[in-house]
Amino acid sequence: MTTPALLTPVRLGALQLQHRVVMAPLSRRRAAQPGDVPQPMHATYYGQRAHPGGLLITEATDIVESARGYPGAPGIYSAPQLAAWKVVTEAVHAKGGLIVMQLWHTGRISHSSMQVGGALPVAPSAIAARGKHVTAQGQPTAFEVPRALDLAEIPTVIMQFTQAVKNAQEAGFDGVELHAANGYLINQFMEDGTNQRIDRYGGSIENRVRLLLEIIDSASAAWSADRIGVRLSPGGSFNDMKDSDPVALYDYVVTHLSNRGLAYIHVIEPRESADTPEGTATSDLAAKLRAEFLGPVIAAGGFDQISATKAIEAEHADAVAFGRAYIANPDLVERFRLGAPLNAYDRRTFYGGDERGYTDYPTLSV
Repeated sequence: MTTPALLTPVRLGALQLQHRVVMAPLSRRRAAQPGDVPQPMHATYYGQRAHPGGLLITEATDIVESARGYPGAPGIYSAPQLAAWKVVTEAVHAKGGLIVMQLWHTGRISHSSMQVGGALPVAPSAIAARGKHVTAQGQPTAFEVPRALDLAEIPTVIMQFTQAVKNAQEAGFDGVELHAANGYLINQFMEDGTNQRIDRYGGSIENRVRLLLEIIDSASAAWSADRIGVRLSPGGSFNDMKDSDPVALYDYVVTHLSNRGLAYIHVIEPRESADTPEGTATSDLAAKLRAEFLGPVIAAGGFDQISATKAIEAEHADAVAFGRAYIANPDLVERFRLGAPLNAYDRRTFYGGDERGYTDYPTLSV
């Protein structure tokens, strides 16, 4: 019997995988307060979903205290955080799995209540996102006008990402993923709807992408390029993002990522909304970028087993990331292997709370 394409081995840089089912980065906002420290249930959660030769990508993790944008999101900048993450990586490795940490700085998608001393969030330019956000206490609030980073502050941001890479390595991770998608700080620099700077980090596409490339080069020097991935959301509008020429922008991005020996790029396919049912995804964008990128591509965004298998068979992607299905099915890979039905997810328990809807989903053996 032929092994389904989705369950065949693949290599992503330094990461040798036994199958192409990847757990997508999924914010769950259950870090202990104060301090944004992962709890024992984090180790249980990731350990449940670990699989021999399988790759898990963590929830987006703050690189420094000023990067915070959501209450309950974990960090990777303090000694207690590193110690707690070591327990997580050990749980995953005990099951033969691999785990990569997604690193983020939320930029303008924050609120002064989450910033040191009540300072304004920072961004490339002083442009507020439209819509609503939350305070540190979880109360709805309008986005604030962020403070534009001074040119002299940008090397510090690069250093903060680099230190986070070193911290992730110390905590036992197998690699890192830079969050350059979904309207957070790196993405804010990349797109001209949020970047109206007139210095070397604004204006032309080359200038707007400069921060991403400088972070990658610094991170690669600190660890290894083949253990670094980058998440991208070309054409995405989440968090009030827009660019006047996204095709030219992302062609430039992918071209300049190709010569850096990265583990992978992780491409989010556009969807109508976060509620778009699984199985409706196309792999058109991943296919386009895979043709341009000299390295592996992970596709994400609304895939189910059938559409993911088609994407692999068509060579539109090298692996596919699953989100909601992985939340509700700790043994997702085994269910795919057996063609077993999937548990339904409970959206009410996605963000915050305790073990309910986090570590209590049943496996086939229960």
